Amino acid sequence: MVKTQFEELLLIPLIMPMDATTSGTPTIQYHNIPDQPITTIVATQLPTFQRQQRHCFGDSSPGEFPLSANPSIVLHVLTSCNLYPQDLAKLETTCSFFKKPANFAPDFNLSLSELAALDMCQKRAIFKPMTTEQQQQLKQRCGGSWKLVLRFLLAGEACCTREKSQAIAGPGHSIAVTSKGVVYSFGSNSSGQLGHGTTEEEWQPRPIRALQGIRIIHAAAATGRTMLISDSGQVYAFGKDSFGEAEIGTQGSKMVTTPQLVESLKNIFVVQAAIGNLFTAVLSREGRVYTFSWGSDGKLCHHTDPNDVEPRPLLGALEHIPVVQIAAGFCYLLCLACQPSGMSVYSVGCGLGGKLGHGSKTDEKYPRLIDQFQTLNLQPKVVAAGAWHSAVVGQDGRICTWGWGRYGCLGHGNEECESVPKVVEELRDVKAVHVATGDYTTFVVADNGDVYSFGCGESASLGHNPENDEQGDMHANVLTPKLVTSMNEINDRVVQISLTNSIYWNAHTFALTESGKLYGFGAGDKGQLGVELGANQAERGKPELLDIDLEMARACCVVVLALLMFAIIGLASAEKASPPADVSADDYETDDYTIGAISKGAASAPGGVVAAPLGGPVPPGAFADAKGGDSTPTVASASASAAAYSLGHFSAIAGVASAALAAAFYF
Repeated sequence: MVKTQFEELLLIPLIMPMDATTSGTPTIQYHNIPDQPITTIVATQLPTFQRQQRHCFGDSSPGEFPLSANPSIVLHVLTSCNLYPQDLAKLETTCSFFKKPANFAPDFNLSLSELAALDMCQKRAIFKPMTTEQQQQLKQRCGGSWKLVLRFLLAGEACCTREKSQAIAGPGHSIAVTSKGVVYSFGSNSSGQLGHGTTEEEWQPRPIRALQGIRIIHAAAATGRTMLISDSGQVYAFGKDSFGEAEIGTQGSKMVTTPQLVESLKNIFVVQAAIGNLFTAVLSREGRVYTFSWGSDGKLCHHTDPNDVEPRPLLGALEHIPVVQIAAGFCYLLCLACQPSGMSVYSVGCGLGGKLGHGSKTDEKYPRLIDQFQTLNLQPKVVAAGAWHSAVVGQDGRICTWGWGRYGCLGHGNEECESVPKVVEELRDVKAVHVATGDYTTFVVADNGDVYSFGCGESASLGHNPENDEQGDMHANVLTPKLVTSMNEINDRVVQISLTNSIYWNAHTFALTESGKLYGFGAGDKGQLGVELGANQAERGKPELLDIDLEMARACCVVVLALLMFAIIGLASAEKASPPADVSADDYETDDYTIGAISKGAASAPGGVVAAPLGGPVPPGAFADAKGGDSTPTVASASASAAAYSLGHFSAIAGVASAALAAAFYF
């Protein structure tokens, strides 16, 4: 087979050290790779491309080219480098070697690029626990290629906070999830939405004890209710026992004050939840969307009673297209879908104000593709749904907004509605990585950590300092993106913003930093900021550090592990310093034996005073002499052994107790 210059260049890094990444590839054997420094190889002038037999890296004798002789090496490199799916696809188009069957397990018909994609899929937390059948089903759903499955998984990781710290600024109450899955809640609790078994407000972050032993990876909050998702795909809900409010009047529901497993979802592995005002939606790990409530008149493509607690699959265009993220507004739903042609956004629900993005204000009962992104040549990366307006971050860092423009929440310098996505020109020099939307407010986080906000300034939730505002008012509305300078003062990079997405509550905002610190500002009259306010004070205008570290669990785990190690060492010491033969530990504890000066009736022997029962004989052959010359126990040897034995058990007990106390304190 003729080898290209590209193939020769590809082989240069193959002799470099490889990492310890777990791989399902066969054992690697190196052949035809010269014992030559990498600098020499790189410096060697490569011959120009021509159809003739190749020599191996300057070796004068012709030989088999390593690329075809050892494909396992190439596979290991492809996997270890964590190439993107599009890079693997480009390799296939560049050289047929990467496209032909590689004859490797588990599927001998897969190419090297497909095997590399499968290997990288296996490293993902969502994909790894799947059965072979489930993995194959996901492959078909994604388009029949492991490269497309990998892109689906990577897209989900890019736009969601699974497996990471998270803060939710809900309507009147707040939820914080640590990187280890511990959940804190605080604020309004009139419906039991904090999960503590009461309806009392909490002004300080408090861990939900009922979730001990359950690792939470995602949270969602709405008026009077909270939903949590565990790493095993189970959904827990508390607060109002409903999945949506009635459109007219009130909807009866009972209160649930502690987290309860949602039984109707137990057979669906859920990875995300989104709560609107009239409905609830969940996303499965296979990329399927299910909705609850608001099914009257065929809304959300199903006819159900508003109180229905059974999840209904979102039909129509997304029935066979995997979705990586969902976002819920007051009465509409956005879905970020992963297709072979690229990422796309679908919308469904109420179209008033143009918030569905189709150029009209009509409702959509089935998901419909927003085709404006193709016109803009923008690949969506993250979607956000405010109460009445929407936003998207593109792969290139551009921000698009559309929907109701009241108070300037679209960032276009006016309050006009936009019925199709429009690029925010004021941010053209900013590369955005995150966007958050609320009730007529929008926040954008740039790749350098800068934060911009615009829209309604009510409750001081935009975070602008009064002295820096043109109107000298931290409640002023902002019609175009404005840098939140107060965020720069905290000297920590912001990675996530969450703000209240409800028309019924004064808004508050959270900023989560790279180091796990959480800052809050805006309304705090119900304790939702997690800080005590002064008399007659209902809000905070500047970011306030909460007394909670969302990366704290990592440090706690180190402490607990250290204490448990202390306990293990103690047990090992106790084993080595076991009591004398025929003498149990209980004998020492009950003073049946006396260690020390000779007691009444004690016997003496060469080497010193021995331990003996009170008024009884010396235990034969109990210990060796401290010098090893006599098997009769001495005070020194017996005392040392007993002390070591007691100290070992004491260390073990102290270690276990301390570890338990540390775990209880932090978790």
